[in-house]
Amino acid sequence: MAVYTEVDVETAAALLRTLDAGTLTAMEGCAGGIENTNYFVHSDKGDWVLTVFERLGFEQLPFYLGLMQHLARKGLPVPEPRTDASGNFLHSIAGKPASLVNLLPGESIDRPMLAHCSLLGVTLAHMHTAALDFPAQQPNLRGLDWWATTVPIVQPHVGEALAQRLAEELDFQQRFHAAASTQSLPRGPVHADLFRDNALFDGAPDSPRLSGVFDFYFAGVDHHVYDLAVCVNDWCVDLDTGRLEPEHAQALLRAYHVHRPMSPAELRALPGMRRAAALRFWLSRLADWYLPREAALLKPKDPTHFERVLVDCVDNPWHPEL
Repeated sequence: MAVYTEVDVETAAALLRTLDAGTLTAMEGCAGGIENTNYFVHSDKGDWVLTVFERLGFEQLPFYLGLMQHLARKGLPVPEPRTDASGNFLHSIAGKPASLVNLLPGESIDRPMLAHCSLLGVTLAHMHTAALDFPAQQPNLRGLDWWATTVPIVQPHVGEALAQRLAEELDFQQRFHAAASTQSLPRGPVHADLFRDNALFDGAPDSPRLSGVFDFYFAGVDHHVYDLAVCVNDWCVDLDTGRLEPEHAQALLRAYHVHRPMSPAELRALPGMRRAAALRFWLSRLADWYLPREAALLKPKDPTHFERVLVDCVDNPWHPEL
């Protein structure tokens, strides 16, 4: 999260009143993340997250907020957008779209254990299944078309070797995604950004509980196995080397497979999808690093991490055993 748009106390208090969310008692900006303006907002009726959207428009946001509402109402640990008296969950601050959601309990973890990966697998399977009857349709806006647009934008900012690697991986992904075996894979609404800092856990250390999944603002309709690949590439890799931790990945996929069985075609596609997920986040971090936006609390993330992840995916393709 970050702060690009300064929101004053009066504006936040007025929104709380409109949404019958109580009287404002405190608010503070959130320093994590890089896409939107976020504040923790506290009232006598609860704790909330106020988001002002900096890139997404009024046309795109009903998909994300509607998906969150859909999943929350099916009992998943997802923040539910607060609505006004007319049922609207999309609002306006400084001419930009804004939303208020409930703050979920728990804390993010820096070093997932096997139990955390298993819990994530269970929750992700339930999310994929629960989202199948969500009626709205919107593609993954950070998918193949975005990669093809972004590669030539970042190439001038990196050395010749990295520019060539980007071109080669984009070529591979274009061929991989054009294949009939890829196009026929199961699809549906996916989170597409479920990193360890977008999940919350509470409970005792020896018996954790996954208490929240948030930040759905990269969600879209895509292959379920792509969503799994995004998770594996963050939850199941060594942050220093970018190398896969196979035991963690097995724990995640086996737990997922129990609740939403994966097809043989999905398992075969996982190595290519891990490369796709690594490219997507390497590109976004390169863009944020070399073409930054102004923000009060912005902390760009090191792009070299996902370069290492991609190299490991290419050099050491992993084929899970379920």
